[in-house]
Amino acid sequence: MVDKDNIVPATELERRRTTFQAHLQELDLDGALIVQKTDLFYFAGTIQEAQLYIPCQGQPLLMAYKSLERAQAESALERIVRLSTPRNLPLLLTEHGYRQPKRLGLELDVLPTQRYFQYQQIFAGVELSDVSHHIRLTRTVKSAYELELMRIAAGLSDRLAASVPELLRQGMTELELAGKVEGLARAWGHQGIVRMRLWGNELCYGHLMCGPDAAVPSYLASPTGGSGPGAAIAQGAGMRLIEPNQPILLDYVFVHQGYISDHTRIFSIGELAPDLNRAHAAMLQIQDEIGPKAKPGVEAGEIYRLAVAMAEKAGYGDFFMGAAKPRIKFVGHGVGLELDEYPFLAKGQTMPLAEGMTIALEPKLVFPNRGVVGIENTHVVTKEGLQRLGSFPDEICVVDV
Repeated sequence: MVDKDNIVPATELERRRTTFQAHLQELDLDGALIVQKTDLFYFAGTIQEAQLYIPCQGQPLLMAYKSLERAQAESALERIVRLSTPRNLPLLLTEHGYRQPKRLGLELDVLPTQRYFQYQQIFAGVELSDVSHHIRLTRTVKSAYELELMRIAAGLSDRLAASVPELLRQGMTELELAGKVEGLARAWGHQGIVRMRLWGNELCYGHLMCGPDAAVPSYLASPTGGSGPGAAIAQGAGMRLIEPNQPILLDYVFVHQGYISDHTRIFSIGELAPDLNRAHAAMLQIQDEIGPKAKPGVEAGEIYRLAVAMAEKAGYGDFFMGAAKPRIKFVGHGVGLELDEYPFLAKGQTMPLAEGMTIALEPKLVFPNRGVVGIENTHVVTKEGLQRLGSFPDEICVVDV
């Protein structure tokens, strides 16, 4: 049974389609074929095994293989038909009144090479072009509908952080605490998957780590890594025992109806050393000073430059956004249906911020053999700068147990 309250409204799908069609017209493409799950959900409201054709003008055609019935129940699109085999794609387009494309857009940043070769055969003589950048541009500015879902997700992030003091006990492992926190997240509706677009990057709920393990680097495009449960995962919570007077990092992503809130708070059993408290306060100051500066029109890379300059001035340049080289060269990133959306507040990025973009700002310090302090909140870009979507206090939460 499909919950009708969770169906993406037809008006929202139309807004997304027409915005993307403007890009197709700019690129002089006849249409685009959408197959990646996140993009399918964004444009069709379903992730059933399907292929979505979006012409440069007019209504899209969703061609579903498995399950057609569920795609029809979940999607508010008008045209949804059965696809028996990808070889029938050109025939289906003709049967439903579409001209055969001469120039066709594909998601080449995520499309498997084998699938690309298949499309070369199916659409023989058609020029295939990459539209992944323009799909991501379309998704960058959020609608009121999307922002409401993200505000709900942020509220659930707050609720999750507020649960930690009741769950935290000295001597439990990182994984034990993670399991308790994640159990609550699932009970409150977390979808259990955090989607990322960058090839080879993956995440469960996030990172929960204590003391030195939080400073262990990993392959992930993140300032934090963690030893994890083993080399097969190599990130996140592991079997380290949680000890007093060490920073406990809760860097978790709550996902509500597909939409993300990225949220970091620091906890400790008993007080942390004064220098760690001062370091954490410095990251809060960076967050607070950057917020009003991140206005529409400001280049994303300028925000990163300002953050680095502030960290260096405070004496933390060698630990900002990682201690091990190569160090992560961003201080924030776009979020939405994926954890790594546009814009990236990263070195050299020239994309101007725009009203309605949603950004996870995460100034953090990584101290080898000691741990991580810092903050992360999800914001929306407004005319006055960044507006936080959640409200849980930023200060280190000291638990006496």
